[in-house]
Amino acid sequence: MRHAGTQEIETPRLLLRRLMPSDAPMMYANWANDPEVTRWLRWTPHKDVAETQELLSAWALLYPNEDYYQWAIVEKATGQVFGSISIYNSLLGEPAQRNEWPGFDLSEGIWEPGYCIGRAWWGKGCTTEALKALVEYWFKNTDSNWLACSHAVENPASGKVMMKAGFVYDHEAVYHKFDGTAIPCKCYALTREYYKEQPLRQR
Repeated sequence: MRHAGTQEIETPRLLLRRLMPSDAPMMYANWANDPEVTRWLRWTPHKDVAETQELLSAWALLYPNEDYYQWAIVEKATGQVFGSISIYNSLLGEPAQRNEWPGFDLSEGIWEPGYCIGRAWWGKGCTTEALKALVEYWFKNTDSNWLACSHAVENPASGKVMMKAGFVYDHEAVYHKFDGTAIPCKCYALTREYYKEQPLRQR
């Protein structure tokens, strides 16, 4: 599979760029310390800025890898880093998924966007804007034929974001937090063929 790595992406309101250790204070303050933001994610709220800085320093070492995709979501009008969005191989964390996607080519893994943004930016369409940009980036810069996406059953707002970005519901599954907690999820898919069929105004 041809990969492209984490390159800068710009949308009307947002700049998607690599996260840096210097982003730690804003990441911690705007979303990483908030239990409401992390409620349905795999990880728990950060205890302090030092924990956030340690994570960002570890991520920084991974950016040279062309199969590593992790962006900061920056509000261009204010310069605030208010969220993150990534594409990761979810098959590595949930190998049972191999049996849950009949008809899809899993030889390169199951590549899946994941995102979270600070509460102050909820309900403004920012996540949809970022996810649409990521979908376009993926299909223009890689030769992958599809993307997966999933959300906790109890977090339907995230499902609305996925559908606005073109994803189609496929099945239900159970994902797990890093501590082993099971989370019932709804899983979606977007194929290259379906993406190309969508009118440009919907992308």
